Amino acid sequence: MTVYHSPCGDLLLACSGGRLCLCDWVSRKDRNRVNGRVREVLGEIEGTEPGSGKEDVIAEAARQLDLYFQGRLRQFDLPLALAGTPFQKRVWETLLSIPYGTTVTYADIASRLGSPSAVRAVAGAIGANAISIIIPCHRVIGSGGRLTGYAGGLEAKRYLLNLEITAFQATAVP
Repeated sequence: MTVYHSPCGDLLLACSGGRLCLCDWVSRKDRNRVNGRVREVLGEIEGTEPGSGKEDVIAEAARQLDLYFQGRLRQFDLPLALAGTPFQKRVWETLLSIPYGTTVTYADIASRLGSPSAVRAVAGAIGANAISIIIPCHRVIGSGGRLTGYAGGLEAKRYLLNLEITAFQATAVP
C-alpha cells in the first residue's frame, strides 16, 4: 500500500489486478477490518513495487487526486475493483452519478435504488466504501442538510465539499 498525503488527511492507495481497490483514510477507525474485507474479496492487494507494472494505477490515482485537490478535476477516470456485496456495489455505483459540487441525502440514494425504505442499509454501504473521494461518499449528507459520519472525519468531509463548491462556482458561467 502507498500513502497519499492529501490536504485533508492521509489516504492509503492500493490496487488489485491492475485496478484501484483502496483509496481510504489512514486514520479510519476500522482500518484493519476494511483491509481484511478487501483482501478477502479481491485477494492480495498491492502497493507500488518498482518494476511490477502495478505502480501505474497507483501513480495515476495520485496524479488524478492531485488535480482534484487543485480544483482541476471533477470526475475520476480510473479502473476500479469494488470489494463488496452486490447491494454495496449498487450503492457505490450510484454514488458515482452524483455530480461534482452537489450533495444528496441517504434517502435520495435509497430512492434512486428503488428501495426508499432502505436508508439504513444505504448508510451502511456508504460507510463501507473503501475508495473514498473517487467514489464520492462525501457528497452524501443527512436529511436537513447536516453533515453526518465520514470515514475521514467530518472536517475532511467539510473540506471536500467546500473544495468542490468553490471550484464549481469559480468555473460557473454567469
